[in-house]
Amino acid sequence: MNKVLIIVGDASETMDTMYPYYRLIEDGFEPVVAAPEKRRYQMVMHEVKPGWTITKEWEGYTIEANLAFKDVVPEEYVGVFFSGGRAPEYIRYDEDLMRLTRHFFETNKPIASVCHGVEIPARADCVRGRRMATVPKCQFDLEVCGGEFVDEACVVDGNLVSGRTYHDHGAYMGVWMKMLNEAREAAQ
Repeated sequence: MNKVLIIVGDASETMDTMYPYYRLIEDGFEPVVAAPEKRRYQMVMHEVKPGWTITKEWEGYTIEANLAFKDVVPEEYVGVFFSGGRAPEYIRYDEDLMRLTRHFFETNKPIASVCHGVEIPARADCVRGRRMATVPKCQFDLEVCGGEFVDEACVVDGNLVSGRTYHDHGAYMGVWMKMLNEAREAAQ
């Protein structure tokens, strides 16, 4: 068990996606990018500029999806990462994504979520009774689905690790990587 899923779509946040991608490689994992279809996706960069009340968006890098959600066999993966950006708003309606999301929660595998990534497990009815960090504008999405919003850089609830935005990567990513390493060792 060496593969870890990274969930993306068009308008996934660049930093939310690339930092975990390369961090996984550093620890000897194989990051596998899954999206609605197997193709290249345009990522974006998000920032709330001083004096703005909404998020400013710029084009970021692109990323190639290794496979489509429908082709994911979740039993082959040690964990999953839900990237942020605008992508979760539309990919959360994909039934194959809902199927594989539920698998990771039901089997207690290491899960990480940042920013808008919360919209995916919320839609899959997997956040009920769970404490999570997310960007404050997604607090409603989390709470209406039964989760508890925590405004901290790293929130751990069982097998689920979450952060608010890419600014929190340094706080929560190490915790998730430790979980992944322990899960990989236990599977060997």
